[in-house]
Amino acid sequence: MGEPMQGRRSSTFTRLLRHGFTDPAAAERLLDVPELFAVRSDPVLLEALGATADPDQALLGLVRLVESLAAGERRALLDTVTTAKPLRDRLLGVLGASEALGDHLARHPADWHALVTYEAADLHPGVADFERGLAAATEPDALRAAYRRCLLGIAARDVCGTSDLVRTAAELADLATATLRSALAIAAAESPRDAASARLAVIGMGKCGGHELNYVSDVDVIFVAEPAEGVEEVEAVRAATRLAARMMRVCSDTTVEGTIWPVDANLRPEGKNGPLVRTLSSHLAYYARWAKTWEFQALLKARPVAGDPALGAEYVAAIRPLVWQAAEREHFVTDVQQMRRRVVDNIPVAQVDRELKLGPGGLRDVEFAVQLLQLVHGRTDTSLRSSTTLTALAELAAGGYVGRADAAALDAAYRFLRLMEHRIQLQKMRRTHLVPDDEAGLRRLGRGLGFRSEPVVNLTREWKRHAVEVRRLHEKLFYRPLLESVAQLGTDDTRLSTDAARQRLQALGYADPAAAMRHLEALASGVSRKAAIQRTLLPVLLGWFADSADPDAGLLGFRKVSDALGKTPWYLRLLRDEGAAAQRLARVLSSGRLAPDLLMRAPEAVAVLGSVDGGLVPRDHDALEQEVLEVVSRAGGAEQAITAVRGVRRRELFRTAAADLIDTYGDDIGNPERRVAPADLVDRVGCAVFSLTSATVAGALRAAVNAVTGNDARPLPTRFAVIGMGRFGGRELAYGSDADVLFVHDPHDGVPQEEAGRAALAVADELRRLLQIPTADPPLLVDADLRPEGKSGPLVRSLASYAAYYRRWSLVWESQALLRATPVAGDPDLGARFVELIDPMRYPADGLDDEAIREIRRLKARMESERLPRGADRTTHAKLGRGGLSDVEWTVQLLQLKHAGRLPELRTTGTRRALAAATGAGLIEAADAAVLDEAWVLATRVRNAVMLVRGRPGDTFPGDGRELSAVGRYLGFPPGHVGDMLEDYRRRTRRARAVVDRLFYEG
Repeated sequence: MGEPMQGRRSSTFTRLLRHGFTDPAAAERLLDVPELFAVRSDPVLLEALGATADPDQALLGLVRLVESLAAGERRALLDTVTTAKPLRDRLLGVLGASEALGDHLARHPADWHALVTYEAADLHPGVADFERGLAAATEPDALRAAYRRCLLGIAARDVCGTSDLVRTAAELADLATATLRSALAIAAAESPRDAASARLAVIGMGKCGGHELNYVSDVDVIFVAEPAEGVEEVEAVRAATRLAARMMRVCSDTTVEGTIWPVDANLRPEGKNGPLVRTLSSHLAYYARWAKTWEFQALLKARPVAGDPALGAEYVAAIRPLVWQAAEREHFVTDVQQMRRRVVDNIPVAQVDRELKLGPGGLRDVEFAVQLLQLVHGRTDTSLRSSTTLTALAELAAGGYVGRADAAALDAAYRFLRLMEHRIQLQKMRRTHLVPDDEAGLRRLGRGLGFRSEPVVNLTREWKRHAVEVRRLHEKLFYRPLLESVAQLGTDDTRLSTDAARQRLQALGYADPAAAMRHLEALASGVSRKAAIQRTLLPVLLGWFADSADPDAGLLGFRKVSDALGKTPWYLRLLRDEGAAAQRLARVLSSGRLAPDLLMRAPEAVAVLGSVDGGLVPRDHDALEQEVLEVVSRAGGAEQAITAVRGVRRRELFRTAAADLIDTYGDDIGNPERRVAPADLVDRVGCAVFSLTSATVAGALRAAVNAVTGNDARPLPTRFAVIGMGRFGGRELAYGSDADVLFVHDPHDGVPQEEAGRAALAVADELRRLLQIPTADPPLLVDADLRPEGKSGPLVRSLASYAAYYRRWSLVWESQALLRATPVAGDPDLGARFVELIDPMRYPADGLDDEAIREIRRLKARMESERLPRGADRTTHAKLGRGGLSDVEWTVQLLQLKHAGRLPELRTTGTRRALAAATGAGLIEAADAAVLDEAWVLATRVRNAVMLVRGRPGDTFPGDGRELSAVGRYLGFPPGHVGDMLEDYRRRTRRARAVVDRLFYEG
């Protein structure tokens, strides 16, 4: 008897596997339960189970349902299942797709009858049909059960394919409308006095208002109320608030019957901080005076859904004109940039790869793009005002505002991603936008979307394909029609009118849309290969420019670079094929004047942007100096040599500035984690600018020596060295810093002092002349005013003269200045001997006496009162202002003068290194050191930002609004937050000044 049974079992086991069961043994046991005895061998049942998203789950749900039914009902169900294909497909489809609805059927088994009806009217129920289905529910739990009963029909039509995505989303919105009305009726029945005191309208927002709801989503609403006749407004609003709050709880509370969905009223004026219910006049007063652009964007979806229909219609009629005027608001562009950035910033990092809604190429990309285009163009074109995403997308395509092919591709991608979202939510009836990360969940999802063969592999491939398509089309949606409107290619799509193109460019941040259109026409017109590649690149580049503080400058810069390099075969290929290069170029061109100006004078330097690894890494100091000296040796004369040296400096300054900008803003294509800490960027820029400045000085020195000696026809009679001082010596140069230096020489044996001195002076004069030759490059000013006796003293001294001066005449401020002294060019042995000479002065063995300390404090106080420029704001001057560079540096240098004689670790020329050493030595508390370091880094970044943005050095924040915004972006503040930036600067430097007062003036 055992063998036939084993044979039968093996046969069933194999059939179950073939039909998609993942646990055939468990399925066999379920098929053997007594309640399924009559149908266990029915091939139709097994075939139908195998067609579901999860055959194992569908069979388990069926068993739970039949076990919950009385014998007579059970027979009726099983007879219907085996003989009526519509019920069989609906019931098993729902059970295979939704564990939560299977639980509902097990708890309310009689609801299976809701799936039997298959009339034509049943295919497309509306609000009235759902209201009839909920009519008997007069208390909250009954409403929750009735809601799930109605949901069974929607889910059945969805999983069986008799409703498409748009129809399903509309039915879910209609069911939500009917449910809100029932919930409000329950609330009114519980509080009839409140219901009689006010007219209350419920306005659907979000996906509910847009008639495109998910299975499980917060239902966004706004409440508006007016007093009933004879009722005071205050009392009416209170009564309406109680009704609204109760209605929300009816829908949101969780009981044994579960919950329906949360009702979210946070889109109301003032959000959570505002009153739950307002009168119509209160709403309008808020929108007229206080509302932000995102609130008008949200109101695109507004429609009356429950309560007083006349009041709801009055509300929508009143606010609708305000929606279409939003694009004319003063801060519309800034608000749009913030909203776009918020979409990206809200992505949880740990879940970004599984996010259907907020992730790159997700649903929000599509919805935001469509809504923005509606706000821009819907003010003049009333055909673009649908509240439903896909309908609005079709309207935009029909009007020529979006390319038809792009709209079709986006429509398909959006439908697929929304369908994924529906299937994911349907399983547990939970609000989620995350793709499952387990094999079983992915398999169920893939099968539910029709992938029977290798469901996980095929689902993942399709999902990623659509996400990439959305990401690709997202920017093109804004910019491709602009290009088609200027390219004059005669495409099938309706071209944007000039006014429409201007509106779009203005909305995206372009201050001069007419000039922008001219640039686009010059770049993209014609049928050449170059123009075709530009049309491919520009949609994305225009989006990156629009994200910057100065889109117009970015586009103009791109046109100039393209005009200069457009005929070189590698330029456009670099941008097209090297993913990071195009975005890096956009960052550089739209972030200020310095880097683009450098690039304009040497367009071929754009090649450094194409290297993912080494292109943006600052050059090694020795290699850079060797290159400079080689170009000098090949030059035909001193001026030709300095021109070549400046070319190297220009290229390296561009490399440094480009790396700074890219690492400040991040590199979304090359490396999304590329952002570098501000302090590390400051150090890197300081060292890089030091290296290229010292190499430039070394090259100028070689050229000057060649000029003075006739290319060694008569050897220089003295050794010569350049000593870096100030920030140059400290390796802390900003982009616009002068090169503070001392010149020192030492005659060769037997050479008279006067002859050596004349030769050394000739070299120094020639070096300065060469570096001061007028040029379009940022100037490198060589400042020797820190020499003994200042401007009154000789420009060059011999080592012996320095020794004599310092021994006899040196003042305490000179010892302080020498703390930064570092040999940077010329004879290295002479430089080392100069350092040996000054070390006892700058690191006095016995520290400073009280008189010297008082003198330093007097000098600092005098500088604060006399050197700050007239009219400058002391609270924001980066160099001389409160808590700025000077405050921090003098504090650190005082510690060095007092303690470096006995603490060798303090013997460093760098401010941050000295501060860290002082902290390690216990001379300053770590908390105080952190405050000073933070302020110094911030002030240095402000100076760097001003130079990058304006193309010329400055110690104060710019007065021009766009330049100030660009500085803010560099410092990490989003558009519209320059006030926060200035307040942050003042707060940090105020704290630093408090530390300076305590350590420098009182310590």
